[in-house]
Amino acid sequence: MQRIKQLLPISNSLLVFCVAARMGNFTHAGRELAMTQASVSYFIKQLEQHLGIKLFQRQHRKVTLTEEGERLYQEVVTGFSFLQRGVEFIKQKAGENHVTISSSTAFASYWLLPRMMAFRRAYPEIDLRLQTSDKDVDLIEESISLGIRHGEGEWDEYDCALLAHEQIFAIAKNDYFETRPRPEKPSDLIRHRLIHLDEPFRPRTSWQDWFSAMGVDFYDKGEGLRLNDYALVIQAALEGQGIAFGWQHIVDRLIDAGLLIKVIPESFDSGKAFYLVWPKNKTLSPEAVKVRDWIVGQIN
Repeated sequence: MQRIKQLLPISNSLLVFCVAARMGNFTHAGRELAMTQASVSYFIKQLEQHLGIKLFQRQHRKVTLTEEGERLYQEVVTGFSFLQRGVEFIKQKAGENHVTISSSTAFASYWLLPRMMAFRRAYPEIDLRLQTSDKDVDLIEESISLGIRHGEGEWDEYDCALLAHEQIFAIAKNDYFETRPRPEKPSDLIRHRLIHLDEPFRPRTSWQDWFSAMGVDFYDKGEGLRLNDYALVIQAALEGQGIAFGWQHIVDRLIDAGLLIKVIPESFDSGKAFYLVWPKNKTLSPEAVKVRDWIVGQIN
């Protein structure tokens, strides 16, 4: 313990040393550490004086490790790796009953939230949290257990379970047609006010795609109501502001409750789907496994 206490004053210097050794340049190391090149040089000099050895051969535009510096670098990197794993393990154990799901606002609002009461009755001991975002976040980088993804079910970094195929049809509030003719076929929709989804980060099916799949010539002139979040699209449809397209797994409950109607029978299957995903290289906690299996069970 006494020897460890002697090392504590140079712990910052060891960190600076590792970055400088990895990058081979004090200036570049300073940029990564948000400090000046002079500060990096100071920390390295402090470490060399403390150890009584030379760690780097200084050259004009780069530095290289001495034999002693190379040995120290390998030992310090190994030590930091053990320390990082230990801290991550402790953090995981401390928050084992904490499970976060990342999804769009619409999925959280219209799919997850209506089922939360049933989940809490089944698993009152699990702290389930919803994190909504306008883009697909990196679950590994953000330490998030589960996420919802749209695609073809193939991700290098994630395992996945199918939630719903992408079935899209036209939806509206029934009151919207009190003073307007009700459409009978896809081409009739063009004469109505369309609610468009213009998401900035997630690629999504557009009305242009939908009409094309129906064999209808449609040119998007930028008219209609345009919103950047599907939750807003649904809300606008619920208020009778126009015709939107509805993802079946999102709007089914609203249709069953009589809040929205399916305007015409035609539906578009994009060939893609929505999936529940989780990192491949990280073991899910027992609580996250329960959440994952429960969500998948809601579909079947």
